[in-house]
Amino acid sequence: MKNLIATAAFGLEAIVKREVEALGFTDIKVQDGRIDFGVGGKSVFEGIPKANLWLRCSDRVLLNMGEFKALTFDELFEKTKALDWGALIPKNGKFTVLAKAVRSQLMSLSDIQSIVKKAVVEKLKQKYNIEHFEEDGPEYTIQAAILKDTVTITIDTTGQRNALHKRGYRERAYEAPLKETMAAALISLSYWKPGRLLLDPTCGSGTLAIEAALMQKNIAPGLNRGFASEAWRQIPSGTWKEERKKAYSAIKLSTEPMIYASDIDPQAVEVAGNNAIEAGVDDCIVFEAKPLSEISLPGDYGIAISNPPYGERLGRMEEIHKLYSEMGSLFKNPTWSVYVLTSDEFFEESYGKRADKKRKLFNGNIKTDYYQYFGKRPK
Repeated sequence: MKNLIATAAFGLEAIVKREVEALGFTDIKVQDGRIDFGVGGKSVFEGIPKANLWLRCSDRVLLNMGEFKALTFDELFEKTKALDWGALIPKNGKFTVLAKAVRSQLMSLSDIQSIVKKAVVEKLKQKYNIEHFEEDGPEYTIQAAILKDTVTITIDTTGQRNALHKRGYRERAYEAPLKETMAAALISLSYWKPGRLLLDPTCGSGTLAIEAALMQKNIAPGLNRGFASEAWRQIPSGTWKEERKKAYSAIKLSTEPMIYASDIDPQAVEVAGNNAIEAGVDDCIVFEAKPLSEISLPGDYGIAISNPPYGERLGRMEEIHKLYSEMGSLFKNPTWSVYVLTSDEFFEESYGKRADKKRKLFNGNIKTDYYQYFGKRPK
């Protein structure tokens, strides 16, 4: 239990690494889908509140219990049992086991779950000298992930039912909403910084605009939600309270409206506005119900970020390609940089211009491209 793991969607590892570095964590190592990090000589438990409160683009923060090779189920049992479970899980702890396996000798997920659960129970029996566990205390979600016969055993500090993308402000969604973590990543991959103009011309539930506003006001994304590890006895008393206190004091209260969001559907704009109020950022976003063809750019040297409808989502390809064409017309201003996430392979043809750069990302299970058009830089 010397390090934590921040999970990352495919293609976003570098963004999450940058966040982890900015938070002051140490011993950072990047692997596919994960960033391992330490807390600089302190107890690993002291880093759990800060990581959960501030990471914008990661899905979860996991406590790494141990890693080992296992070619048989007997090896899996014995090496899992050897881990120090009694140092973390109390005798009334409630725990479940999840499993996944890729290119491993051990491929039966149900057997992996059963064996890991049995190994943990046997170790706790030795620790507490009891045969029956009430399991009415704090929750612990154990994850056994096997990749090429290497087993990584972790415990989810975030909470299985509430991944980090569930910020708590989106009471209502509109059609196929973008995850908050993905929206934050799209913004981080752009040239936008707080204080620059930002426009989302197809805002839907307003997630992109709201995530940008949270950055502009420096509001910790996890500030208004709870985490499974808040009930863990190992986290020093008052650590959660102190980290939240620091996060509240870091909020920038005075900000100008520099973020603009619009959608053709008035109902979507109403939902987006209510979500912004819930997030506490409605003072720095201007919402409008307008078709894309009627939008006017709010100034020069702005950044546009959009997650427009995909063919998979609406099935009206002619309408979608017309929308992309209107988007190309709107952003002919050479001072604007434009970023568009879509799965449509013919986007550039409809937009009317080849992208300066493309980046492959997965929006949920949908394979997409992030098209990037770079405008002139401000003087």
